[in-house]
Amino acid sequence: MNLFEEGLNFNFDVLVEWLITGGLKIVVILIAFAIIKPLGTKAIEAAINRMSQQRNITDGRNKTLQKVAVNLFSYVLLFILIMMLLSAVNIEIGPLLAGAGILGLAIGFGAQGLVSDIVTGFFLLIERQIEVEDYVTAGGYDGVVEEVGIRTTKIRSFDGTLNFVPNRNIVGVANHSRGNMRALVDIGIGYDENIDEALAVLQKVADQFSEDERFVEGPNVLGVQSLGSSDVVIRILGKTENMEQWAVERDMRKAMKEALDAADIEIPFPHQVYIQKES
Repeated sequence: MNLFEEGLNFNFDVLVEWLITGGLKIVVILIAFAIIKPLGTKAIEAAINRMSQQRNITDGRNKTLQKVAVNLFSYVLLFILIMMLLSAVNIEIGPLLAGAGILGLAIGFGAQGLVSDIVTGFFLLIERQIEVEDYVTAGGYDGVVEEVGIRTTKIRSFDGTLNFVPNRNIVGVANHSRGNMRALVDIGIGYDENIDEALAVLQKVADQFSEDERFVEGPNVLGVQSLGSSDVVIRILGKTENMEQWAVERDMRKAMKEALDAADIEIPFPHQVYIQKES
């Protein structure tokens, strides 16, 4: 296909033909991409769901595998799309691939961080250190995992901030969602109050909460935890389902405050005494 007839005379017929055929190919490729991507994503998710049911994989692990598989599928499909678009406009792919290999080798020496991200992400997935919906502390961030990627991990803080953490920065992981969590409440009573009576009142409240489905063990009144400057601190401890500990602690504090008030047991609060000096 020659755009110039003789010398510098421009061949518009060839240009129009090239635009029509090339444009038609590009449109077909883009339409195919728009159809294949969602269908492929749904097929991957369905396949992983079936595998999860057969192997009794947890919901968090299932979502993690889906995120990673869909990301890999998207990268591969995007690469194929670029290659097909170049081929549609009659650009030789072979020399580009060879040049890309040499360029990639040169870039690789300066992209050690990217390689480290990928390797670390691979081991995070294989060793199951974190999964989607886990409450973790990692890379200096504290929150719930939304996505474990090949290069980055997304952690949603409790204030709503979405943190994109490069995998190489995750040098240690504290996973708070592997096992039952501790619900701990310290409540103080006045020094003039009867400690045994207060323990009995608080234990009755704890016994009521033991029927709460959020608890897997306890709660129980452990006894006097410390002697403060103006109060005797009593500790109550139990174990709850993951992510339920904070709500349980709030409910226990409210119920125990009401029970102590009903039993006329004082919960001390700071007092200020003003002394006025007479001149």
